[in-house]
Amino acid sequence: MKRESFSEIRVFCYAGYRGDEEPRRLLIDDRKVKVEILNRWTTPEHRYFKVLGDDCHIYTIRQNDRDSRWELTLLH
Repeated sequence: MKRESFSEIRVFCYAGYRGDEEPRRLLIDDRKVKVEILNRWTTPEHRYFKVLGDDCHIYTIRQNDRDSRWELTLLH
């Protein structure tokens, strides 16, 4: 299943010296999903993470650097 979208989601992160450093859990439609980071990259406007959820789905999420808003960009 592949879904392209830019849905706003809630992301719970490990908070280090930068604040929200790494996603640990996602809240999607009232479902909590624990995640493991598979890959990460940055662009001038976003931080991207490809994560594996404990529900066996792979999610690509991004955080906007300006307002820190998280979005789900792809669900595999």
